[in-house]
Amino acid sequence: MTTICADGVDTRGWTASIVMSATVFTVVTAEMLPVGLLTPIGGSLHVSEGTAGLALTTTGVVSALAAPVLPLVLGRRDRRAVLGGLMVLLAFAAFVAAIAPVYWVFSAARILMGISIGGVWLLTIGLARRVVPEHAAGPATSLIFSGIGIASVLGIPAGAYVGELIGWRWAFAGVGLLALGLAAAIAAFLPSLAPERSVQLSDVREVLQIKDVRVGLVLVALIVTGHFAAYTYIRPLLEPHSGPALIGTLLLAYGVAGVVGNFLTGALRPTRALAVIAAGIALATVAVPVLGTTVAGSLVLLVIWGLAYGGTSVSTQAWGHAAAPNAPESSSAVLVGVYNGSIALGAFTGGQVADHLGTTTVTWLPAVLATAALIVLLANRRQRG
Repeated sequence: MTTICADGVDTRGWTASIVMSATVFTVVTAEMLPVGLLTPIGGSLHVSEGTAGLALTTTGVVSALAAPVLPLVLGRRDRRAVLGGLMVLLAFAAFVAAIAPVYWVFSAARILMGISIGGVWLLTIGLARRVVPEHAAGPATSLIFSGIGIASVLGIPAGAYVGELIGWRWAFAGVGLLALGLAAAIAAFLPSLAPERSVQLSDVREVLQIKDVRVGLVLVALIVTGHFAAYTYIRPLLEPHSGPALIGTLLLAYGVAGVVGNFLTGALRPTRALAVIAAGIALATVAVPVLGTTVAGSLVLLVIWGLAYGGTSVSTQAWGHAAAPNAPESSSAVLVGVYNGSIALGAFTGGQVADHLGTTTVTWLPAVLATAALIVLLANRRQRG
């Protein structure tokens, strides 16, 4: 299969979109899997919770660096073959993580995961318009990126459940098997994808000259860094009051709320949506040390947190598109880099705070940074007049 028919009857493009949605689901699950397994990973590999959380930092940093570098390495290779190869690499890394005897081997596996994840994100941006007719590109893009929300609802809680039932290593092994299956599905259902013009440094400089793009990147950095500073350590935050058996259920509630929040905030203008997101995160996280000391309190706060953060991806993408409508690839490349870098920075900062000041103190970071995002939004609105 080398082409996709552009008529309304052919369903191959939608099949390809479903495969890519499952691919996005898998890479997000792989990246975030330590969130629900932090305590058993740390215990098994004999490291602190803060050090175990650096697994997310490692993957985020490598993902952010890999996205702009990979096009230079890949040259003119068929992007379908590249996507399949990246999923094979993800599978290999997941299997290595599953059998890692010591932390440095686990960290090496997370580096390989970061290369795969950064490449998949880069090649997935703008993919929908290449596999479906132009009029269907919007819905196909939504379908592909729904994998993010589904990973929160199913992937991360499922990993926590598997870790509780048969061990955290089997959760990583499961991701490896899923990645191998998707490598085969990509080869079978995606069309041949010739490389497009890659984003150049001059394009990035031009986009960064747009004030609203810079404001959007600041908002992404504040919200995402704050979120992952605390969310990375959600398991040790919840365990003293909920017990390990309920962690998967609480994360499932958070994920369901995140999907609902994605649709609710997606209906709002980006400025208003990001204001709701920042306010919700600030209110929920600042209340965790006081109200999150019972299962019921934790459940309520996680639902509010999930509702708020769930719309971050779609709202920041909408902000970037509105700020630079004539340069979607450049603005998306910059956004992906800042987003992944912020995940890394959040996990690292939260780990340092958790190790030196105690795990419960990490919830102040998203409260402070989300409040700073609200201030940035207010100042930008005033300057717009």
